[in-house]
Amino acid sequence: MTITDKDGVSVLNNGYKMPYLGLGVYKSKAGKETEEAVLTALKNGYRHIDTASFYDNEESVGQALLKSEISRDSIFVTSKVWNTDQGYENTKKALETSLKKLQLEYLDLYLIHWPVPDTLTETWRALEELYNEGKVKAIGLCNCLEHQIDEILENGNITPMVLQNECHPRLVQQNMIDYCQDKNIQYEAWSPLMRGQILDHPVLKKIAKKHRKSVAQIIIRWDLQKGIVTIPKSVHENRIKENINVFDFELTSEEIQEIDSLDNNERTGAHPDHFMEHFSNK
Repeated sequence: MTITDKDGVSVLNNGYKMPYLGLGVYKSKAGKETEEAVLTALKNGYRHIDTASFYDNEESVGQALLKSEISRDSIFVTSKVWNTDQGYENTKKALETSLKKLQLEYLDLYLIHWPVPDTLTETWRALEELYNEGKVKAIGLCNCLEHQIDEILENGNITPMVLQNECHPRLVQQNMIDYCQDKNIQYEAWSPLMRGQILDHPVLKKIAKKHRKSVAQIIIRWDLQKGIVTIPKSVHENRIKENINVFDFELTSEEIQEIDSLDNNERTGAHPDHFMEHFSNK
C-alpha cells in the first residue's frame, strides 16, 4: 500500500477498502472510557475501529458510532467471533449478537479470533456465508500461522482478506508478512506498541529523536511503511492524536532494517498453537 495521509486505505483482495490506521479498544473499559476514546479518534481523523465480542465493549463502540456525526459508510468497523462461539451455527448467531450490540446492519470486517482446531473449517464456512449474504464486507483471521491459513485455503472457497496477528519490533514475524503478501492477504498488527513494553528501547529512542517524534509514532510509521495495517490502542486524547500524526516524516530503509533487527520472537499474548491452554486458565 502507498502511504499518503490519515485517509489512506489498503485495497483488500476483494476490492474493499480498509483504512490502514485505526483505533484498537482491547482492554478499554465498557462505558464512558470506550465511548470517549472512539469519539476522540473519529474527531481526529480515524475511520477504523477494531473491537471484538471478547472485549465486552461492543455496545460502547456502538454508542459512540451513534453519537458521531460521521456517516456509517465512512467508518470501517471490525469485530471478531470468540472461541466459545465458534462452529457453523454458533458463529452465525455470534455475528447477530455483535451487530445488535454495535447497532449496525453490517460489519466491514469479521475475524475468527483464534483458530480453534476442531471448528476452524466450519467457522470459516459460516464466515463465507455471512460474507456472501452481505452481512460482512470482508472476512479474515486472527492469530494464525501458515498451517492454519493453509487449512482454510484447502477447505474453503474464499481467500481470507485480512490476517491480524501480534506484531511489533520484538515480534516481526517477517515470514508471515511475506506469506500474506504472496497470498494477497492484508497483514494487520495488534499490540503494535507491545503494550508499552518497548517504548524505552534505546534504538527506537535514537530514531525518534532524529525525527523529533515519539517512539510510538516511529513504530506506527514502521508498520505502515512495511505495508501493515495497524491499530494502536489508547484511551488518552493526547496519545490518540499523537498516534495518527505520522504522515509528515519517513523512515529510511536503514532505519526500517534497524527496527526489524530488534525481533527476538517475544510475545505479549498467546502462541497460535498453544492458545487453548492459555485461555483455559483465564
